[in-house]
Amino acid sequence: MKILEFLENKNIVILGFGKQGKATFDYIRKHFPNKKITIADKNTDIDKSLLDENVELKLGDNYLEDIDKYDLIIKAPGVILKDEDTTKFENKIITDYELLLKYTKGIKIGITGTKGKSTTSTVLYNVLKDQGKKVFLLGNIGNPIFNFIDEIDEDSYCVIEVSSHTLEFAKTSPDISILLNIFPEHLDHVNSIEDYIKAKFNIAIKPCRFIYNGENELMAKYNYNYDEDDVGIYFNRLDNYNSKNKVYLKDKRIYFNNEFLMNSDEPRKIKGDHMLNNFMFVLAVAKLLNLDLNKTVETIKNTEPLSHRMEYVGKFDGIYFYDDAIATIPIATINCIKTLENVDTLICGGMDRGVVQDELIDFLKTDKLRNIICMPETGNIIYDKLKDLKQCYKTDTIEEAVKIAKEVTEKEKVCVLSPAASSYNSFKSFEEKGNLYKACVSNIIFSKKCKNL
Repeated sequence: MKILEFLENKNIVILGFGKQGKATFDYIRKHFPNKKITIADKNTDIDKSLLDENVELKLGDNYLEDIDKYDLIIKAPGVILKDEDTTKFENKIITDYELLLKYTKGIKIGITGTKGKSTTSTVLYNVLKDQGKKVFLLGNIGNPIFNFIDEIDEDSYCVIEVSSHTLEFAKTSPDISILLNIFPEHLDHVNSIEDYIKAKFNIAIKPCRFIYNGENELMAKYNYNYDEDDVGIYFNRLDNYNSKNKVYLKDKRIYFNNEFLMNSDEPRKIKGDHMLNNFMFVLAVAKLLNLDLNKTVETIKNTEPLSHRMEYVGKFDGIYFYDDAIATIPIATINCIKTLENVDTLICGGMDRGVVQDELIDFLKTDKLRNIICMPETGNIIYDKLKDLKQCYKTDTIEEAVKIAKEVTEKEKVCVLSPAASSYNSFKSFEEKGNLYKACVSNIIFSKKCKNL
């Protein structure tokens, strides 16, 4: 395989030894049992059970010392270098994502965007699988590329969810590149919003076929050289398209140029106009790959929502509870409330990453929901702005938030956890936050934290 030829004689350091770093190490060790490998990680408490005598460790604050001496730096997405001078070694940085693109066969479809990546990737994966394709779902969604790379051949389709952290130093693009949207997020991981936007556009380094959001404000401000074969997605505009090829919504019907694709009001298991917008990207891929459109539409309609994405938890004490822990920016919470419609109580707040909450605050001022349960840190900002207009409550814990919600939410209405902020100030991930919320809602004591309920 070309990838093995590329790696064989390289002096390699694996930068970051989490889930993807371990998969990288396993792959290299499988094919090169005696190869000298260096593992560098700022974390000193890494899992050493996989390691052998041919591994050199560089752990702690000096983990980047002499990093430029290596031929190849295979970087994990979780390694943040925004405060480092990377000029001496950034040309040596590569990721499993780029190694897949450069050294394997088959058709690669990369999907990025601030919101909607996981669901869009899953739906596209299901579309290809339902039409008999040999397809892999890889990347940020949780399936390390190196766990599957030996199985990929010329008949394979790879759907790759790609984060801005993976794209930061990217120099290669997939065959089809998708950029769903850009909103301010991860501002604690970059030096500026401009750097974040630039990283997102690294999904589409030419040559590639680019499918992009033609209406997104931050994308419109970026100076990107679109090709006439690129495809713009337009959800709201009925005229003045700026692309030769387009998927657009008109009179509740979705078209590719002038060809009808799908009725927008057909029942779907994944709700919301924002998700319908994302499914238009899937329809665009179906056209580019000459897939069966009727089967594509059926898959879009029947794919189940992923966990923590407006996930219905159940009806308890006469209240409908939903988990939208994935909502880590204000626009995601706004879309959630609009989609669920009958929301009476919102549980929000999380880590302050510098994302302005004004859009959400303005929306909540006029929305019909009555109760806002505010958690640190951003919840404190929302509380101060809305305490005179809504019934606002402050709490530090999910347990107490659920307890309040059960007391104040009107029967037959909705309570939703939709933080509009990251969860890292109190939790390891949004999944951990969402799981605790669901446990507390249903009084399942799988966590000691729920024992007071």
